[in-house]
Amino acid sequence: MRNIDTLSSHVPEFAQLRAADIMERDVRSAHPHTKGDVVGSLMIEGFGGVPIVDKNHQLVGMVTEFDLLASLDGGRKLGDLEAKEIMTPEVVQISPHTDMSTLIYVLQTNHLIRVPVVDREGKLIGIVARRDVVRGFLSAAS
Repeated sequence: MRNIDTLSSHVPEFAQLRAADIMERDVRSAHPHTKGDVVGSLMIEGFGGVPIVDKNHQLVGMVTEFDLLASLDGGRKLGDLEAKEIMTPEVVQISPHTDMSTLIYVLQTNHLIRVPVVDREGKLIGIVARRDVVRGFLSAAS
């Protein structure tokens, strides 16, 4: 049994939450052809990872601060790159129905700060950051 299961037994309201209850719905995203410096500017505004979506809003990748640093370390200019060249294409993602125990497990196991939320068709509908989970717990515990 994971520790969250024990914790949830003390705060049952938290255990009942789903990703849809705590996710950020107004997600800044970019397209595969968005220039790397534009994606980087979104991160300066406070987003540590930018989902990359196609014209149908399907999640096709994610550009993280790590991806940008790797490009810079490789001597590449961000303005010369498109998001599709620097993004991580295999993105860990969750559904809006994901429970808190599973969500915490996904974040911890994959060493993620945030995870995209997609619907059944793979369309980006939100994002959950670790701080959202903590906020959800504190709200449920009060």
